Amino acid sequence: MSPILPPTMQAVEITAYGAPEVLKPGTRPTPFPGAGEVLIDVAAAGVNRPDVLQRRGQYPVPPGASDIPGLEVAGRIVAVDGAVTQWRVGDEVCALVTGGGYAQYCVAPAEQCLPVPRGLSMTEGASLPETFFTVWSMVWGRGRLVPGEVLLVHGGSSGIGVTAIQMARALGNTVFVTAGTDDKCRACEALGANRAINYRTRDFVAEVKAVTDGRGVDVILDMVAGDYVQRDIRALADDGRIVILALLGGGKGEVAFEQILRRRLTITGGTLRPRSIAFKGQVARELRERIWPLIGDRRIKPVIHATFPLAQAAGAHALMESGAHFGKIVLTVGAVA
Repeated sequence: MSPILPPTMQAVEITAYGAPEVLKPGTRPTPFPGAGEVLIDVAAAGVNRPDVLQRRGQYPVPPGASDIPGLEVAGRIVAVDGAVTQWRVGDEVCALVTGGGYAQYCVAPAEQCLPVPRGLSMTEGASLPETFFTVWSMVWGRGRLVPGEVLLVHGGSSGIGVTAIQMARALGNTVFVTAGTDDKCRACEALGANRAINYRTRDFVAEVKAVTDGRGVDVILDMVAGDYVQRDIRALADDGRIVILALLGGGKGEVAFEQILRRRLTITGGTLRPRSIAFKGQVARELRERIWPLIGDRRIKPVIHATFPLAQAAGAHALMESGAHFGKIVLTVGAVA
């Protein structure tokens, strides 16, 4: 049976658009699961770049989603909708959500939940959903990466980057990354990257061409866009694919159409948050089958740079914006196992 739930809960609210200091602790009604949903007693919540953009007013909340930030959580299920059969009260899960993660309780579609992998803490579990769903759907879905191909990841030290490095290496790919300091480059290589390139001091196109004997890479995961896209094209092998998942370098750039035609190149991209529950549910099933066993075997591991108590979400955002982190930042909410 579901426990008796408090009528209100603690949450972090965006009190105005602006700097990290606009994130303030507040009180909200405790949510209740709707059709096909579960309610999670949140132990930890991941912090992601879209949370920062939402706080700045640059990433609108989808219709029907909570305005509380937070796109991934881990905790114990305390209530389920009557139509949900795959989860029960007491199950320990991590979940991808469309908002509401920075709170004591969070509703999640049952299809977007996954078990916390064996041997992992709740904090580690909370660091998984957003980046793993994103990387799987972008690199293997949109980018169609297959074993033996070469992947280049921009932002190798980010949460997306450390996930992509490990997933691609575990599935039989060569991985190159770019990062902003020599220390971060060394850390990426220690995690499994075959080559890490300091984009501040080296030309990643020349480096990629040199290490591939002029061939280039098959897939590029690009969170920069802007003028990087033209350089990406030069770094691609014939039949290569560029997958854009963020616009940190700007939303416009020149494209060499002749190169796209002559070399059969593909430029694609996507964002995960507005996709349907059915789509995300399919991604969850694929992750559970293909990737979760690798996490359980520690062939892929969470990389957490720092944790903050929920009430210090502003500090977590400040760290993310500084770019000083390597891997994930997580908020601890409840009793963390």
